[in-house]
Amino acid sequence: MSDAPSPRIVPASAAAEPVLQVERHDFVDLVTTKRPRVQSLRGFEECYTDIVDYIVRCTHRIWDERDIGLIYSHYTHNSDVYYNLKSVHSREEIVRDTIDRLAQFPERRGMATQVIWRGNDVDGFYTSHLVTGAGRHTQDGPYGKPTGRSFNTRTVADCMVLENRIYREWIVNDGMGVIRQLGLDPHPIAEAVAREMHSRGQVTLDFGENRRLIGQYPPDSVADVSIAHTDSEAALLRWLHEMFNCRMFGEIDRQYAPNVMYHGANLRNLYGRAAVLHRLIQLVATMPDCAYIPQHICSVPSDDGGGEKIAVRWIMEGHHLGHALMGPPTGHRIFLLGVSHYHIVNGKVIEQWDVYDEMAMLTQIKLGALGPSE
Repeated sequence: MSDAPSPRIVPASAAAEPVLQVERHDFVDLVTTKRPRVQSLRGFEECYTDIVDYIVRCTHRIWDERDIGLIYSHYTHNSDVYYNLKSVHSREEIVRDTIDRLAQFPERRGMATQVIWRGNDVDGFYTSHLVTGAGRHTQDGPYGKPTGRSFNTRTVADCMVLENRIYREWIVNDGMGVIRQLGLDPHPIAEAVAREMHSRGQVTLDFGENRRLIGQYPPDSVADVSIAHTDSEAALLRWLHEMFNCRMFGEIDRQYAPNVMYHGANLRNLYGRAAVLHRLIQLVATMPDCAYIPQHICSVPSDDGGGEKIAVRWIMEGHHLGHALMGPPTGHRIFLLGVSHYHIVNGKVIEQWDVYDEMAMLTQIKLGALGPSE
């Protein structure tokens, strides 16, 4: 049983402000110079009119207009950025990583799909920014010689922002999806990354059980909803716990609309409850001892069909004990960072976006096979 404190529940409408939503606007409407500031943004540059405008516009300025130097005014000097397989802890590293990525894929463009957010200019903002990217593989790099092939991909950047500067960020992308579209074999690429990590002393840290089960007890029957801010967020956390940790996969039928649309890893687009159920079971079957742990949740009312959009940043950890996604079981530990966006109308999920990287899973399996660092 969880002894976490009860969440502070407020109506979803109480957090609503006249802030833009991405889905029904063209880019030029999102970043217009004619719109007045509609939200208090103490310490932010004058060009930004609300927090959605900020995250969409500054991303475009840095990545698409190539004004990489804006990182110096939009990130703190000691920014923490977390990926699935690495983290960086300084603004200068972020600058170098950005230049390196643009050198590899100079034609890549990222288009805002949606921004789900929470906060204010006193306590800070949290944004979950789903981006749909497109590009072409034209340069030498970690993937080898350029294939000339085009690709699409999804990325989520979850940012914590105060006074115009991002001070913490989680970036989740679909690396496996890109590699598959380029027609490349992921195994030698994952092995090369694993060997490079191993040479720097990084090893798979296998702690054994992940505490989903305590001894011989079943999973907690009550979800920890202490991170929720609204009734709908708490409800979502409860059935995610039922589905993932209690293995009550029938929650798909109870919580999803019959015609649900699902957008997942490897750029998969699936339709209907049966497809969503099979995809979820595949993920759990790959590491059947996994624990699912939500780390952050936020929500906004949706102008796009009504209801709410809810973003959940989560981790899963377990061991490669099943065949489903990664081939014959190796027993190696897998840690997975992901973000999910849900569109919920009348209590049912009508659309879902899952972003996590199967390439990160494969790389950890390869790393585990290399054994302890010498």
